[in-house]
Amino acid sequence: MKHADVLVIDDEQKFAGMLAKRLELRGLECDVCYDGMSGVEWVRKSPDGVSLVLLDLNLPDIYGTQVMVEIKKINPLLPVVIVTGHGSEADKIECMKLGAVDFKNKPLKIETVMALLNRIKESERV
Repeated sequence: MKHADVLVIDDEQKFAGMLAKRLELRGLECDVCYDGMSGVEWVRKSPDGVSLVLLDLNLPDIYGTQVMVEIKKINPLLPVVIVTGHGSEADKIECMKLGAVDFKNKPLKIETVMALLNRIKESERV
């Protein structure tokens, strides 16, 4: 079974790779999927193997909201944060209704991700 602290699902390979590298420099294990179905399959194979999913909305194969729906079917408690450069207020509302823990616009600050992870870890202790 695979484990990662963060799973990045984003088709922008340069962005996803840099984000994963910056998180790894802070001691986190990261994995990257470049399309939605690969991300869903990753979670299906390791449903408890990740602490946080950073999910882009605009993916080449399937829209991010559908990816999140599929991930939530596998593990309803898995925290998913939408990270997008093109999201609208309507997207944000829909994502939050579907169970996203947050909705962030690109570029994403690494400190924001670290704060989200800390918040998730604190809530798990309660």
